[in-house]
Amino acid sequence: MCRVQPRMLLGAAGSTRALSAAAEAARLEESPLPPIARSSQSAKSPSPVPTIDVAKFIAENFTAYQGDASFLATTTPRTQRLWSELEHLIHKEQEKGVLDVDPSKPSTITAFGPGYIDQALEKIVGLQTDAPLKRAIKPLGGINMVKAALEAYGYTPDPHVEELYTKVRKTHNSGVFDTYTAEMRAARKASLLTGLPDGYGRGRIIGDYRRVALYGVDALIADKKKDLKHNLVGVMDEERIRLREEVSDQIRALNELKQMAASYGHDVSKPAQSAQEAVQWLYYGYLGAVKEQDGAAMSMGRIDAFLDIFFERDLAANRITEAEAQELIDDFVIKLRIVRQGPVSAVDVTLAAACNKILILQTLYNLGPAPEPNLTVLWTANHPQGFKEFCARVSLDTSSIQYENDAMMSKLFGSDYGIACCVSAMNIGKDMQFFGARANLPKLLLYVMNE
Repeated sequence: MCRVQPRMLLGAAGSTRALSAAAEAARLEESPLPPIARSSQSAKSPSPVPTIDVAKFIAENFTAYQGDASFLATTTPRTQRLWSELEHLIHKEQEKGVLDVDPSKPSTITAFGPGYIDQALEKIVGLQTDAPLKRAIKPLGGINMVKAALEAYGYTPDPHVEELYTKVRKTHNSGVFDTYTAEMRAARKASLLTGLPDGYGRGRIIGDYRRVALYGVDALIADKKKDLKHNLVGVMDEERIRLREEVSDQIRALNELKQMAASYGHDVSKPAQSAQEAVQWLYYGYLGAVKEQDGAAMSMGRIDAFLDIFFERDLAANRITEAEAQELIDDFVIKLRIVRQGPVSAVDVTLAAACNKILILQTLYNLGPAPEPNLTVLWTANHPQGFKEFCARVSLDTSSIQYENDAMMSKLFGSDYGIACCVSAMNIGKDMQFFGARANLPKLLLYVMNE
């Protein structure tokens, strides 16, 4: 059966070690900002090799905010101009259904050159294609679905692409159909079963995109190579062969991520050195994923406390103001609002800590309410009163926040988890969920009664 695996999951297989301590120390000495403890020593290794562990980095560097929301900034004229330009395009998209699409170019991390809404205004850059709201095709999921979508909006499928993904390259959809029994196909055709893996096989993914900002892509590649050299060796059974192939594919994808970021003038091979770079590097990781992976649920995960560490450091060093910090988050959320993945896009951002992450909630005022990104607050009675009051006010004013019981969920998933597809909790960068079929039981009952 054809298995679709995420190339940009940014997870680890076995050992997860990053740069040498000497190289890390040298890099931090070059930074004019106070250093951040990016990683901890491996308990199993006598050598000073830091371990990739984002959750521990947050625990060692994050300080909870106990104040209220009085520090929050409204939109700047720059943000208002940028958002106004994009709103005009969004209205045109709503009129047409699809603003633009390139039927001849299957989407990959590097398939399209750089694109901008308004380059002179943007503080966080990067689009799925080379123009805002322009869509891309992803025929690896299924060429018939691509054809149907293009024709529904008046576009003509490219005959070369159709031939390539029909005769040369097998798609996920074709692979799944090859496994269906006659009974399964009959139930699918009669709509007794929906949500089957031929259309939803990609499932739900939350990649740990924070690792791009925290360690830099070169460290992640080095970690993957160590897996290939030390961990994924021995008896070459089916599972190990598959993992070696997938890790090799991940290394190629990470190199493509560096190439994509370089087209925008950024070097993500090294860790982020400022709050702006932290937001930008993290977004690049997510952008690489949504450029290549298809499906409705491509969630960002939990990023609040992580970004807060970089913001607090820059604010303390007078590198940015509160208004400039809000601008970065406004730009970031603008980019998330124009992610397009099929007819519905679920871009989930999970918020849990009382910190500058309320900058993300403030975007519901600065940019107006919106269904995406879907903002989930992991609620606990231990949240500071000021944060509780701000959440309550935003909920009443915008109806755009959902809540999950953190006291219940943290017992199952620990402290570093996020929400995918609005409802499903997953460990960041470690879990993947496959959709299950939905059974139309009333229709089945009618069939039985009328047999």
